[in-house]
Amino acid sequence: MGDSLVTVVAIFLAAILMFIFPLMSLAERTDDISSLAVQTSTTEFVDNIRTTGKVTIEQYEQYLSDIASTGNTFDVEFVIAQLDENPGKKTTQAESTKIGENLYYYIYTTQVEEQLDKTGRITLKEGDIVTVTARNTNQTISQMLRNFFYMISGNDSYQISGQASGVVAVNGSTSGN
Repeated sequence: MGDSLVTVVAIFLAAILMFIFPLMSLAERTDDISSLAVQTSTTEFVDNIRTTGKVTIEQYEQYLSDIASTGNTFDVEFVIAQLDENPGKKTTQAESTKIGENLYYYIYTTQVEEQLDKTGRITLKEGDIVTVTARNTNQTISQMLRNFFYMISGNDSYQISGQASGVVAVNGSTSGN
């Protein structure tokens, strides 16, 4: 009886070592590759906005398509901080300088999507700040295995994400593309 119990335990441990850990490793690697792809797409999307000064519905839909091609679903947070220059003028002799402060007002994901649906584009100006964050909302195989073996619980955890932000470097044109 004692030998059969040791044999069963040995077979169980061998199965875990031979199948489960390699599967976990492969699933983790898949998540790493997906995370890299999402980070790259997010950075390219934000850099394109920074260098052109505009966001078009085509760019946004292409970005969403690119990150969805990883086979995951994502929650995308898109924030635009638009610079509202409200300087006063102070004139001393022949020189006029700006006084006052520059304020930012924020446009969030739903507002960005509404404006893109209405006009097809958002034109930005130099000094505006764009931030895009994407986090997966589905559970990957890696997360399921980790939750099973390590008893990690919680639906708010994400494995795959990408975040990029930057200051717009040029004024977007209102004519043409």
